[in-house]
Amino acid sequence: MSETPELSPTETVFPNHAVYALALIFVIMGVVNSTPVIPGWDTLWQGITGIEKLKTRAFATEWFYPIVFFLMMLIVALKHSMWRDWRGTARAPLGAFMDIALVVAAAAISLTYLVEIDSVCLIDSLNGERARIMAQTLAAEIEFAETMGLPVPDTVEDPKCVNTTGVWLVAIMGISMLVFLGYNIKVWGLPLVAVALGIALYTIVTVLVWYFHGPDDVNKYLMTKLGGEPRTFLDGVPNVHDALVNTASGILGRFMNVIMNVVFPYIILGALFGKSAGGATLIKLAFRWTRRLRGGPAHAAIVSSAMFGTITGGPVVNVLSTGVLTIPMMIKRGFSRVFAGGMEAAASSGGSIMPPVMGVAAFILAAMTGVPYRDVIIAATLPAIAYFLCLFLSASFQSRKQGIEAFGALTEDMHVTREDLLHLCQIFLPILLILFLLLTPKDMVGCGPIGWILGADAAMQGDRCVVTSLPWVLQIFQNAAGDAGATGWWAALLVVVLMFLDKDFRARPRKLLDALSEAGITIATLYLMLLAVTVIDVCLNFTGLSRFVAIDVLRFLLSFDLGGGGSAFFQFIALAITMLLAVLLGMGMPAVPAYLNVALLMGPLLIGLGIANFTAHMFIFYFAIASAITPPVALAAFAASTITKAEPMATGFSAVRSGIVMFVIPFIFAFYPEILLVDQALIDPSSPSRAPLPGYENGVSVVGLMWLLMRLILALYLVASALAAFDAARLTVIWIAVRLATAVALMMQPEMIQLSALAFAVGLLALHHLGARRAQMV
Repeated sequence: MSETPELSPTETVFPNHAVYALALIFVIMGVVNSTPVIPGWDTLWQGITGIEKLKTRAFATEWFYPIVFFLMMLIVALKHSMWRDWRGTARAPLGAFMDIALVVAAAAISLTYLVEIDSVCLIDSLNGERARIMAQTLAAEIEFAETMGLPVPDTVEDPKCVNTTGVWLVAIMGISMLVFLGYNIKVWGLPLVAVALGIALYTIVTVLVWYFHGPDDVNKYLMTKLGGEPRTFLDGVPNVHDALVNTASGILGRFMNVIMNVVFPYIILGALFGKSAGGATLIKLAFRWTRRLRGGPAHAAIVSSAMFGTITGGPVVNVLSTGVLTIPMMIKRGFSRVFAGGMEAAASSGGSIMPPVMGVAAFILAAMTGVPYRDVIIAATLPAIAYFLCLFLSASFQSRKQGIEAFGALTEDMHVTREDLLHLCQIFLPILLILFLLLTPKDMVGCGPIGWILGADAAMQGDRCVVTSLPWVLQIFQNAAGDAGATGWWAALLVVVLMFLDKDFRARPRKLLDALSEAGITIATLYLMLLAVTVIDVCLNFTGLSRFVAIDVLRFLLSFDLGGGGSAFFQFIALAITMLLAVLLGMGMPAVPAYLNVALLMGPLLIGLGIANFTAHMFIFYFAIASAITPPVALAAFAASTITKAEPMATGFSAVRSGIVMFVIPFIFAFYPEILLVDQALIDPSSPSRAPLPGYENGVSVVGLMWLLMRLILALYLVASALAAFDAARLTVIWIAVRLATAVALMMQPEMIQLSALAFAVGLLALHHLGARRAQMV
């Protein structure tokens, strides 16, 4: 699940004991906070401690979030210290200043949050003003209720804070965000910060236009209003206040909620997997399963990356984990260094779209669309299978082209021992638990033989199972079913238990604490990145830029009179623009900000063109992942080139050629959303009643879906062979173009084109293979 750059060698993961200890404390706090609902859990601890109101999970966010935010930034400052990196140079004083500034800014934001948020009002609480106001308000409401004969209230809503930071709030927020962005340059690189600064500068300039020129006769793109007349900058204070305390888009808003309550257990899970012995056994299995295939190590790279990638979720981490074994083996078997690096980069990037765990960006997608994570898993399944199938075909055609034969023999290092099977349990059992919990509907828990055996009371009412009572164990199961955060928590706990099956781990149990501390550093560093994304989110919402772009581009496209075929044409143009923007903004960035930046800017446009909200976000998500292999800044390909010692840019283009289907599949599910297998992909975004898209009023036809999948598989075969320039024999440029055109025709409407393309493709392949066979006989 890691989205951070590759970790340094082990001795520098924890530069000092303070980082280790603080990260461990932070993780323990997060684990306790994200503890799933367990019947009797709070009562148990309240009885042990004697504290009636003790909270043992789901802490109050208005207190918990600012505390963990400060702790995270302190961890970042200690882990990525500029002063330590620049010590002994002329930049050391600047580094010390930035380290201190990051900690001070985090403390200022946390305290200001507590002062400004209405549920706390820190200053009012300390001086007694808040208690006095609430008592007066409650007395007035009781008097009113008694007068009107209404129920007497015993609580009141949180009053507005009286004592706040006032106009100083703007300075505190502005300076703090500059510090956070400055530190992002060091930790996450310039591209992300450049986008954030560009959009922030645009916001400031448009506000200045409004202030000095006024709102009249100014293009909407060039002016952002703070308020009415008379114009004053103080009208902007409520917007800054909202950017701090808003639970949806504030600094400690939805991204903090997603990180601490959903993603948190999975990052811990990934760190635990990294310390387990199961990863090495997975790679051993991949080589064992693919030894009879021509591609051999290339196919092993694909299999291991699919299995290992769904655990780590990060393309760079995946390359550096599996590539150190698969790349040398590919080169040894005869594949070029450029192809080996490109194939590994493409396969490792596919780990981020491989269910069930995928990556952090997938959890963000679920939060942005409001779609349960289990449905995200279901939707990602067929596209992921298609992607890895195309990689398999690419490896096969390349091995045919180079005359590489299957290895076949079962070597000593491929033998799976009893110990290896125990190690595999550390990987497969938690993943099975994740699938089982996420895919089980809550209302079905207790139904069936297992529920009856465990003592659940259930009865059939017509064709529906109604559960009246559940035993304690099944109550825990029901609480976790369909809940991504709870599922990850239980899976991480299961990994901890299973790791003790490994005798090496039992000899060094401190590896558990090491994994937890590394997870803490990863989460803290990830949230620093999300602060830059928050700047973009707040500014886009404030200026309305994304809404303006969506409306105007949509109006421009609709200005063309293209008759009945216009809708599909408009969608294709908008999708192509979104693809280019996603790849452009994703250069040099991890998938999370790449996805969020484009989703915030272009998502409304795609939805306005009639593409379902979920499908639009899936489309953008895919290209955010694809940016990891897209030159000129292809992070996964560049990581692979450090192993192959090949030219990085050539490796990037090779990765695109191997993983080209990642650029194709999003267009397919944009026009054929049934391939995503979930109802959310079929909802008409223009319908207030959430009616289905035109053509899907009666749901998805199974026969139609099978027909689509058959055409897709044939199209993938044609594309993979064309890009390898080889099938049963070498392909000329003309035949490469013919195959690509036929693949496109297979996926086009209407059905007559599809049938014609299918007949042509079958004849084309039959003639090619027959000709190749005759050539071999001569």
